[in-house]
Amino acid sequence: MAIFLGVDTGGTYTDAALLEAQTDRILGTAKSLTTRHDLSLGIGRAVDAALQDAGVMPADVAMVSLSTTLATNALVEGQGGRVALVFIGFDEGDLERGGLAEALGGDPVLRIAGGHTHAGAEAAPLDLPALRTALATHSVMGYAVAAHFATRNPAHELATRDMIRQITGRPVTCSHELSANLNGPKRALTAVLNARLIGMIDRLITACEGHMARVGITAPLMVVRGDGALISAAMVRERPIETILSGPAASIVGARWLTGVGDALVADIGGTTTDIAMLRNGLPEIDPLGARVGGFRTMVEAVAMRTSGLGGDSEAHLITEGLEGGFTLGPRRLIPVALLAVDHGAMVHDALDRALRGTAVGEYDGRFVLPTRFEAEGLSPREATLLARVTAPIPLGQALTSRLEVAALDRLVARGLVMLSGITPSDASHVLGGLTDWDGTAAEKALTLLARRRGGNGMQIAPDAKTVAQAIIDQLTAQTATHLLEAAFAEDPRFDGDDTAALARHSLLRAGLEQHRGAIEISARLGVPVVGLGASAPYYYGAVGKRLGAKMILPEHAGVANAIGAVVGQISQRTTGLVTSAGEGQFIAHLPSGPKYFDNQTAAMAAMQDALITEATNRARAAGAHEVTLTTTQDLQKATVEGRAMFVEATLTATASGRPQITRTMS
Repeated sequence: MAIFLGVDTGGTYTDAALLEAQTDRILGTAKSLTTRHDLSLGIGRAVDAALQDAGVMPADVAMVSLSTTLATNALVEGQGGRVALVFIGFDEGDLERGGLAEALGGDPVLRIAGGHTHAGAEAAPLDLPALRTALATHSVMGYAVAAHFATRNPAHELATRDMIRQITGRPVTCSHELSANLNGPKRALTAVLNARLIGMIDRLITACEGHMARVGITAPLMVVRGDGALISAAMVRERPIETILSGPAASIVGARWLTGVGDALVADIGGTTTDIAMLRNGLPEIDPLGARVGGFRTMVEAVAMRTSGLGGDSEAHLITEGLEGGFTLGPRRLIPVALLAVDHGAMVHDALDRALRGTAVGEYDGRFVLPTRFEAEGLSPREATLLARVTAPIPLGQALTSRLEVAALDRLVARGLVMLSGITPSDASHVLGGLTDWDGTAAEKALTLLARRRGGNGMQIAPDAKTVAQAIIDQLTAQTATHLLEAAFAEDPRFDGDDTAALARHSLLRAGLEQHRGAIEISARLGVPVVGLGASAPYYYGAVGKRLGAKMILPEHAGVANAIGAVVGQISQRTTGLVTSAGEGQFIAHLPSGPKYFDNQTAAMAAMQDALITEATNRARAAGAHEVTLTTTQDLQKATVEGRAMFVEATLTATASGRPQITRTMS
């Protein structure tokens, strides 16, 4: 029997599950805290514990598959390495399209002349001397390259890539390698995000491969893509953007495998995010517009997933404006105080006890900062000074000497160079007794401090820690229910095009969910069941189901659904190409190597299809597929001119799929 090992590395936990492929039997599972400073530690502990739980020897594992939310979390939280965008043939206004300037977040843009026309002809010569000069003026971790109409002719992106690699040795992402679609700024945005994630995903894969080698697992390592398909670790190192929504995609596959449900909303709560998707007839829907994560619409094919910065470790913000008060959660993830105290108990308790002995609660009481030990480049003097002060976990008030440093701290957090610790729903759950994994006493002290804070009405916000804790959990319930309602409205054809966020928050809907009875009687409920996934789902999601009047399905092994979903998928690689017309009797096949001209439509189409089949097959085999199955499609667009049907363009696709190669089969 072939034994598959699934591993999922999330923001808080790393999960592992062992599956006997032929019988679909789960042999063992385990969870361990994700260790961001050295991912191999958390991966190793989870893998070793799962092997021990299953009684399986490392050499008997035939395949390992990895899913992760690290890339998704990084984009939601605005983190990642500093990169430069080489923008070829575009004007300044193009930076404002598609959220590109926002995605760059102040990272440098190197605008140089070049680019092509829609037909693939050179619009302007590529200015390589200007590029060489610009490269000497910036210090970055990697580069994204986007050229005008690169999908019609990639020559300028390829030449730019070669020069950057030769001069800097840094990783380079070309936009045409990530998408065959037009819309240059959107391709540029996708390339920027890919370049920003390369270092993070490389560390993850290296950590996993390193532990596999140490314990004697010789099986190939696969990674779950955002659409639920698998790709090889080598390929994902070059295209880490494809792992955004990797963890959520694995959870959808795992939910279907665990429950057998056909139509349902799947909600997966992790430490950093809540991911919601729709299953229809047992299959996840693919977003035709590209994955949207952290406010950015990419060109990455992925499951139609709504990801929000709401998780068990989301930052709890006290609302001090107005008389109502209350809390809001996320989108930033904090290390829960209860978790920080597990490894740094003396420092945490000393700081909390000193604050509790005071007569007034300071703004930074109950909050801490710790370094991540990642490489730092391109820091301002103020950022460098602040980072040098954070050599170990310390109270936040000790790290900041003035309010002028708050903005610098936020930039260090966004760069992933430091992490913050503070009050989260996980802390509230420890105070209320729902969770017991970490230091509940530290959580209670932190929430006692928070209870002493003053609201907008000038009064103390709560009499004790438990009252505050319940308010935070109630807010998590409310925000989760709202996100599920938004997803449900978006999936209902009756409300197509409507403002789903406004509908989900409408007072009439709220009254209906509460089964209002008065001069008007209103009833409403969620019309499909909800599959709740995540380690904390059994604790949080009962109240969510009750609020929505929905059937809540909490399957066994819900806490490791991602790890299970990671090993039950297959490899799939799809390539897309265009054939256009430059005039009557003139056809252009936009091949991966560049445009090729034909005087015959049939010949142009055949050349394009052959090239796509070759590329898809090569990609599938590079991704680890053993036996490849091919499918092709053609979408022709024609126009009628003076009663004659004229060819406009054709979009061709080739899809190569297959199961991963495994190293051994046990008898």
